[in-house]
Amino acid sequence: MKKKKYNRPSWDEYFLEVACLVSKRATCLRRRVGAVLVKDKKILATGYNGAPSGLKHCIDIGCLREKLKIPSGQRHELCYGLHAEQNVILQAALYGTSTKDSILYITNQPCIICAKMLINAGIKEIVTSAGYPDRLAKQFLKAAGIKIKKAK
Repeated sequence: MKKKKYNRPSWDEYFLEVACLVSKRATCLRRRVGAVLVKDKKILATGYNGAPSGLKHCIDIGCLREKLKIPSGQRHELCYGLHAEQNVILQAALYGTSTKDSILYITNQPCIICAKMLINAGIKEIVTSAGYPDRLAKQFLKAAGIKIKKAK
């Protein structure tokens, strides 16, 4: 009996596909980002970009950054939403899950604000499927010894 060849996704591919699915819940009008926090091949938490719980989302009220013509990668504080990285860390904290030595799978490279949070959250590695125009974030992550790789 001949064995049928079966192509299973790698762990990186698998968790990035989950992050892509999570991103479909995002409510940002500019960029839909999904994040999955993983340790020992187990999902700890997920997050996507959108307004804080109970508040109106940009898909409902419009984008403040668009109205103010703010370029991507700048003035992050002028936004109604939280980033996917912020939400994944907050979800872990809300449910008492340690983020130390975990891997973040995310659809876009983190910004500098999120990079600093990920450093302090003890994330050891970041696997991303797309970039983001923030060189300083990459510098901080490298200086902190966090491995960041773009999946193929």
